[in-house]
Amino acid sequence: MTMSTLKILCPECKSELVVDATTGEVLLHEKPRAAGPTTSFEERLQALDQQKQKAEELFSKEVHALKDKERLMEERFQEALKKAKEKADKGEDQDKPIKDIDL
Repeated sequence: MTMSTLKILCPECKSELVVDATTGEVLLHEKPRAAGPTTSFEERLQALDQQKQKAEELFSKEVHALKDKERLMEERFQEALKKAKEKADKGEDQDKPIKDIDL
């Protein structure tokens, strides 16, 4: 640090700033170093195991929901197909006038 620079410590974020005294330009910005882990290795490992378990449960629920959705869509399709066949057998589709746009 030379005579024309100022070294400032931010009271809020604890960052260190080096500012040019004549221009006011920030020359250097250093973020504070993060403190070491506050939890033990065993605690972190246990937390990771819990996160893994939650992720597996969520994945399982999503797979089940997707299978259920596929089943519901197949049932709806079969029902619509059945109704369409019934209409065709009854001749209900022939009652409707044909429009130019349908051709």
